[in-house]
Amino acid sequence: MSSAESKAGDWLRKATHAQSSVARAKYATRGLATAGGDQTLRAMLLRQLYLSQMESELFEAAAETARGMLELGVLPDVACQDLARAHLALGRPREAIEELRRASRVGPASRRAFHLWSLGSTLYFQEDYAAAATAFERAARWGTTARPLYRAQLLLARLALGRKPSARSAGALAEARQALEAAACGQGYGRFVLGELAQRQGDKPAARRYLEEFIGRSDTGRVALRISLSAELARARELLSTLELEERAKV
Repeated sequence: MSSAESKAGDWLRKATHAQSSVARAKYATRGLATAGGDQTLRAMLLRQLYLSQMESELFEAAAETARGMLELGVLPDVACQDLARAHLALGRPREAIEELRRASRVGPASRRAFHLWSLGSTLYFQEDYAAAATAFERAARWGTTARPLYRAQLLLARLALGRKPSARSAGALAEARQALEAAACGQGYGRFVLGELAQRQGDKPAARRYLEEFIGRSDTGRVALRISLSAELARARELLSTLELEERAKV
């Protein structure tokens, strides 16, 4: 490694540990100026620049940076996933869906379930429930520790297709909720899915608790996190509003 590339590595470390998006962008830009032809190092610096742009809500610039990462051919599935997030922030779901499909094709087996889950979630919020169910089903086949989450969302997608509630679906909801509650993936994003499951079951207190926990954890986090979960946050608030209206109607 040349002295210039060594210096670029120092800038990368500074960018990775930066406490603000402005500092992250500054260090990443300086690193790119000295990275030379090391494609992996350039890709890692570009990703830090991308993260700073997402945090600063410079979504078009973030999309261009993600395209630059993709052109380098280093971790192409990660670049596709990042580009998809920028597309969603810009209100371009079709383009995001195409990038997520590509990510699931070009990524290694260890990340395939995650990309398929991201694809399924995006399709779900576009109300393409049949395609979402297919993606979640594939994610569940590839998944390991997060499988209870994928299976729960698969069930929700199938129910959203308009199938009539039955004793069998009630049992499936209870089973999916129990499995997700007992799994580590039931924390964080899993709180949102548990809220939807409980709402489907008619367990309003639990639905409210899970949804409020999800909003509390997600809405106070980093800007990039709130942006990537904007559809989920909107849905959680919508469900809470519906629950509140139903409670008022009883009074």
